Amino acid sequence: MPSADHRLQPRRKPRQVRAELTRERVLTAAAHVFAEYGYAAGTTNRIAEHARISIGSLYQYFPNKDAILAELLVRHIDRGRWTRADQLDLSPGSLEAAVRALVRDAVHNHRDDPQLLRIMIEEAPLSKELLATIERHGKARVGQVRDLLDRHADVHVRDLDTAAELIVFTVEMNTHKLMADPRNIPVETFENELVDMVTRYLRGDR
Repeated sequence: MPSADHRLQPRRKPRQVRAELTRERVLTAAAHVFAEYGYAAGTTNRIAEHARISIGSLYQYFPNKDAILAELLVRHIDRGRWTRADQLDLSPGSLEAAVRALVRDAVHNHRDDPQLLRIMIEEAPLSKELLATIERHGKARVGQVRDLLDRHADVHVRDLDTAAELIVFTVEMNTHKLMADPRNIPVETFENELVDMVTRYLRGDR
């Protein structure tokens, strides 16, 4: 079951620039430490040392490393907004280009260090804030995709709402999987195959 206890809540919300900078140093240091040592060995002592602050100062902002990792994942998700969706060409014949823009945006948002991305996916506890962020991001992304489908002349699907949900889930989950564990699949090959699959589906190709 999702953990929503107080252990995952940041202890201090900075109100001054200096405090905000210290908090940012903790998060930046944690990202480096988790990527280098892994989550189990990425202790708060190592994070504080990397951030060049005392362990006591770290605990003023976060009660433990679970809370730090949860905050890193919240920020990762919040950065994943499709900022150029309203600038796409929706004229007839442009569907493949629009789908490619969606896929490339997802890939770009997941180009963080693969080790850190994998740790965030596998280890981050599900705090209330994280669950709310996932829900908010999901609704926004689906809404953007649905609006695009509704306005594009080349789209032929039975149900726009379902189509938007399916596309967002397919693109996001497959991108997460690839970028967290690249293996031997070139990103260009992944992009081309995913774009081809989604475009054919939206055009109603049989």
